[in-house]
Amino acid sequence: MLTYTLKRLLMAIPTLLIVITISFFLMRVAPGGPFDGERQLPPEIEANLKAAYHLDEPLPQQYLRYMGNLLQGDFGPSFKYKDFSVTELIAQGFPVSLEIGGLAILLALLIGLPLGIIAALRRNSMIDYTVMGTALAGIAVPNFVIAPILALVFGVLLAWLPAGGWNGGALPNLVLPVIALSIQQIAYIARMMRASMIEVLGSHYIRTARAKGLSERQVIWRHAIRPALLPVTSYLGPAIAGIITGSVVIEQIFGIPGIGRYFVQAALNRDYTLVMGTVVFYGALIVLMNLLVDLLYSALDPQIRYDD
Repeated sequence: MLTYTLKRLLMAIPTLLIVITISFFLMRVAPGGPFDGERQLPPEIEANLKAAYHLDEPLPQQYLRYMGNLLQGDFGPSFKYKDFSVTELIAQGFPVSLEIGGLAILLALLIGLPLGIIAALRRNSMIDYTVMGTALAGIAVPNFVIAPILALVFGVLLAWLPAGGWNGGALPNLVLPVIALSIQQIAYIARMMRASMIEVLGSHYIRTARAKGLSERQVIWRHAIRPALLPVTSYLGPAIAGIITGSVVIEQIFGIPGIGRYFVQAALNRDYTLVMGTVVFYGALIVLMNLLVDLLYSALDPQIRYDD
């Protein structure tokens, strides 16, 4: 297991290097710059700013400088958030995004998995049609539509919950963002769990278990649940990374100071270092989550072993 983990981590290095390289040059060739604003700066001041941040150097030299700093764990200073380094901004935003994203994934699993199992056990029934129809609607309607509707109905019209703001992570401020962020995930998980469960229930070992006289409850819990979770587990790796660091729309709509909101503002402001920092962080998180999913496979399926 340890050898396999080390191999996977080593294989991730070229992938991250490619992602960093592409992102670096795409940011630099995009129109505009970090010091382009509504008020035109005097040429000498703009030249001094570029020299201070080494933006007057050739692109290859900037790239090598950035990679050298990155190897030392230095993401550099933010061009727009004065007196803050990129590392400090990520450290501030990530716990917020982690809390919202973690609760959203937990809610999606608690609701999506049972719905998928029930739909599979009641296949082609009204319950199945209702669950899958609702899940399809949840997938079709994007969260940038769902979130404003939730804020309008429950935050403005009914005034049950705050329509926005963070308030230190108070529970009332968490409810609407978490629900808005989890709806699509509930739909995806329910549909995948249904399809996987139907396939598993048609397997030979399930028929054998029934032939031995096991009750339907024992067949489901002892023999069907774990293999049926494998496709959902595969989906959860990138999904968790994406929902934690990529809840851009939700954080913007509800005014939440998470890492996704920082990424949007950095992209609009051409804050090169902050964009690169979030890209590197997101890429590393995806690699880590995919590795954890692969390791979890061996716990769910005894046939899968990662021998040293």
